[in-house]
Amino acid sequence: MPDVDQQLEDAILDLLARRAPTATICPSDAARAVGDESSWRDLMDPARAAAARLVESGDVEITQGGRVVDLATAKGPIRIRRR
Repeated sequence: MPDVDQQLEDAILDLLARRAPTATICPSDAARAVGDESSWRDLMDPARAAAARLVESGDVEITQGGRVVDLATAKGPIRIRRR
């Protein structure tokens, strides 16, 4: 796994660990934590992919409107929360 992928997974888990158990984050939060002001947007697809891997490992869920959704079929903005 490329280093940036691991950094994004770590950022997602770290950001969620610092919030209330039911809180959510946006993939852009992880992208901003890993990238800088000029590069975080390029990390949005990799951040969503990192979230997908964390769903597969059972660490997080993807939500829209407070409901769990399948990232593969989700359209529009998503949120990430702990399982």
